[in-house]
Amino acid sequence: MRWDLLFDDLEAQLGAEERRERDSEVADRTRRERATVELGARLAAAVGTAVRLRLVSGTQLRGELLDLGEDWLLVQLETGRQAVVPFAAVVGISGLPQRASAARTARRFALGYALRALSRDRAPVAMTDTSGQVLTGTIDVVGADSLDLSEHAIGESRRPENVRERHTVPFWAVVLVEAR
Repeated sequence: MRWDLLFDDLEAQLGAEERRERDSEVADRTRRERATVELGARLAAAVGTAVRLRLVSGTQLRGELLDLGEDWLLVQLETGRQAVVPFAAVVGISGLPQRASAARTARRFALGYALRALSRDRAPVAMTDTSGQVLTGTIDVVGADSLDLSEHAIGESRRPENVRERHTVPFWAVVLVEAR
């Protein structure tokens, strides 16, 4: 009878050790798998959900992530307006799922292409730069790495008499472009 108890105890110890090793292996594989997940994949999984973005200017945006591209996000703000945010302007994100989405990927075009659509439509915008300054007006030209914005009041049309100043802003300094 003592032998049976001893063997049962040894069997239980061996089973517990095997479970610990298996749990450790699963945890290690999970960590390795998560280490390969890129931010873009997690953002793609978050399309259609509410997120909070912390930007280099100190601004915090809340809204629904509508779309994303090679280096930009499109967010439906709580105000009802839509804004394009370059990835480079984002310093933190809340509300992302832990897992990535294999079903959805980012659009293949970059920030310049998205801004050219605003320029083409002559849409009035409010653009925030890294210093926190907000310029309102119309994007006239979008180059390879910068944009030209004619500053005017949002309610005014882009006519020469309404343009206060023309600004050239490098893409690296753009934090937020909000369609008005």
